[in-house]
Amino acid sequence: MTVTTALPAARANLGEGYASRAAIASWIMFDWAAQPYFTLITTFVFAPYFATFVAATPAEGQSLWGFATGAAGIVIALASPVLGAIADASGRRKPWIAAFGALLVIGSSLMWIGKPGDASLILPLLIAYGIATVGVEFATVFNNAMMPSLVPPHKIGRLSGTGWATGYIGGILSLILVLGFLAANPATGKTLFGMTPLFGLDPATHQGDRITGPLTGLWFVVFVLPMFLLTPDFPAKRPVRAALREGLIELRGTLRELPKRPSLAIFLLANMIYTDGLVSLFAFGGIYAAGTFGWHTIEIGTFGILLAIAGALGAWIGGKLDDRVGPKFVIAASMTVLLLAIVAILMVDKDSILFVKVAPPVPGGGLFAAPAEKAYLILGCLIGGAGGPLQAASRTLLIRLAPKDRIAQFFGLFALTGKVTSFVGPLLVGFITAITASQKAGMAVLVLFFVAGLALLSRVRE
Repeated sequence: MTVTTALPAARANLGEGYASRAAIASWIMFDWAAQPYFTLITTFVFAPYFATFVAATPAEGQSLWGFATGAAGIVIALASPVLGAIADASGRRKPWIAAFGALLVIGSSLMWIGKPGDASLILPLLIAYGIATVGVEFATVFNNAMMPSLVPPHKIGRLSGTGWATGYIGGILSLILVLGFLAANPATGKTLFGMTPLFGLDPATHQGDRITGPLTGLWFVVFVLPMFLLTPDFPAKRPVRAALREGLIELRGTLRELPKRPSLAIFLLANMIYTDGLVSLFAFGGIYAAGTFGWHTIEIGTFGILLAIAGALGAWIGGKLDDRVGPKFVIAASMTVLLLAIVAILMVDKDSILFVKVAPPVPGGGLFAAPAEKAYLILGCLIGGAGGPLQAASRTLLIRLAPKDRIAQFFGLFALTGKVTSFVGPLLVGFITAITASQKAGMAVLVLFFVAGLALLSRVRE
């Protein structure tokens, strides 16, 4: 069947939950398109670069990055359910994805301005980061809301897991591209592949780190196109103004209805808490490694590649487990692994593992040569392997619990609960790091989020 004949059939079956293979594959490409923002910007390249070379100290950089992440989280928390309600009432998803995707492209591209040691650029840089974060998160809300129209309910878990796994693979390739061809060690002037950076990028001014912003924007534009071209959207129901009025009325009714759906309400609360912990863990993992071990872009980027491989494998396996044993089990198992890993990480320092003294890293000692670096690498892979299935299974559990006719609205609430306190984790990390001048103390608060999330999840009934 050709794409041209598949699309009308897919449109006709939107209400039945079926779409063509081309439509499904193109939808999956959204995760591929968006993932480099989280891989390159928020976790493994730009955030550690900002904390290490733009801010005055790694602790100050971690604190400022936490404040910016928290501010973006407040905006997302306030607007997500309203936008979801509008999308349900208007019927369209793609125009919203395009609009917020544009914010992602603009904000990430502006990160090129972040020159090392220039304090005057810190505020504009953090504003650009906030704009891009709002864009990618809102675009994801509307992309998620398309899922029930693509596959039958018993295949939702596999679709979600495949999407996350595909996204991780995209993140891996983007990291390899940056480390192998663009970002060089300032001391040697060579990339991970032993090359001079392409396009004459200057290692001394960290242009290889800064190029991750424009690269992320370009990557999104190129790879999101199949979704716009081949994945069917819901037909328009009514104009935006009418949809806004109706959507707000429906949102008010949905919030009043939540007490009648206790499992859904408890799950949304649990999601609010454990997602905050996970986002904070990913946001500060690279910054923490940079401050603890003195890692630079090549070390952190290589670390990120290994974590992304673990995440892709975890998401793929998690998707299969999701369909077999249910998303709740996958979420609980993933959170348990994350909780144990973060506790262990807090007991790893550059010269000790679980309070046992070991040889610290030495200059020129090789990649991950020190015992503490190897331990951090293993624990990081556990976090990567658990983070993918946790996020993928969370959106499939929502689909199982939410009314099918208001799925975008509940994905808006899902995004709300994922973001309404998303500023709390980064702000707590930021405040505690600022007060104590200790990155370890700031990271320790994340343990509480996973403990509380597990306790609440135990009360959810599928």
